[in-house]
Amino acid sequence: MQANSADQLFGASSTFIQSGALTEKDVSKQSPDVSSAPTYFHGHFSNCMEMLAGISAVAEYLDAHQGWFCRCARPMTAEPLGDNGYALTIGRFGSFGYEVEPKIGLHLLPADEHGVYRIETIDIPGYEPPGYHVDFKASMQLVEAGTGVDAMTRVEWELDLAVHIHFPRFIHALPKSLVEGTGDRLLGQIVRQASKCLTHKVQDDFHATIGVPFPKHRRLALWKK
Repeated sequence: MQANSADQLFGASSTFIQSGALTEKDVSKQSPDVSSAPTYFHGHFSNCMEMLAGISAVAEYLDAHQGWFCRCARPMTAEPLGDNGYALTIGRFGSFGYEVEPKIGLHLLPADEHGVYRIETIDIPGYEPPGYHVDFKASMQLVEAGTGVDAMTRVEWELDLAVHIHFPRFIHALPKSLVEGTGDRLLGQIVRQASKCLTHKVQDDFHATIGVPFPKHRRLALWKK
């Protein structure tokens, strides 16, 4: 993914303004245009997290997420919602004075009969997303990758993420393919950065809990794949 994708999008928007396709009055209308159809972005992602312990130890740690999730989610902000839910604020994004701070409710379901953990979107009581909707569906499975003194568990995860956004009117003046293509790439970048940060912190926290250091070279090798 190109790091300047967002710049390309908003740079194109500036060109539209300068050419007279948009007026300053148009640009001042920064509120989401809920009367128009939302723009749809979607991505499917997968990776794994290595833990230097057996499956039972890793499962016990994951089941006790109340003790580590909020701490490991930083710099994102996570607030508990009941026993297995969290309100997660990802960060602030925007340009031209139009900003959005995505906040989503996540429900961390216990492992099912097949040992699969799932995370799904839930409503946040008293909160109405301003001009966007997020559908977050993730699954995790524990795979034994070593036993005895070489015990290792791979936490293999997949994420299907869909986002619907009601953009301000001036964004709709841009080519639809440019907006959608740039948005999909930016979505991928955000997911990769967030998952990388969360993985690092969870690995460090887990191995500190069991008193086993996690070699940095293993982590670097994993994220270079």
